[in-house]
Amino acid sequence: MRVINPTVTWDPLVRLFHWSLVVFFFLAYILEGDWLSLHTHAGYTVALLVMFRLVWGAIGSKHAQFRDFVASPHSVISYLQQLASGETPPRRGHDPAGAVMILALLLCLTLVTLSGMSLYALEGSGPLAGTSVSRWPGPLLEQVHGFLADLTVVLVGLHVLGVLVISWRHRENLIKAMFTGGKPAAHDE
Repeated sequence: MRVINPTVTWDPLVRLFHWSLVVFFFLAYILEGDWLSLHTHAGYTVALLVMFRLVWGAIGSKHAQFRDFVASPHSVISYLQQLASGETPPRRGHDPAGAVMILALLLCLTLVTLSGMSLYALEGSGPLAGTSVSRWPGPLLEQVHGFLADLTVVLVGLHVLGVLVISWRHRENLIKAMFTGGKPAAHDE
């Protein structure tokens, strides 16, 4: 059972992080190759946002903390089985599948930004310039960076699909919740 009045689940910093990440990642993705300076600045912003989220995952509000939602592989599989059978109850914070997606996106974004900074180092710029990274093979780095950026887009698509499925299954608007912070809570919370 659910409470009728929504309660704040996603704090303002989580919501600002989320939508800023959407804007700056896609800005960097769209500008790839054309506006290198703006692409680079957007990429650095993504890196800073990911670093913020890692810190906020340790010290942030209850539902922002990783310990609130990171689940064991067994819990994730059990949750997906329940979801397939239509038995998943609404949750106040992230569900186990959402937790896996968050971790996958954060990992992929970390690798995208590190590979981008490595490419920039090849040109003698950025925080990795003058390090051993600046001697790595450029064509391979370009392929890795492009692959990771494309993989991130695929993960984002799966994330959006998951949000739509869970919103439909639980009859709650998770997209609206990421703007307002409000989400109905289960009675047992």
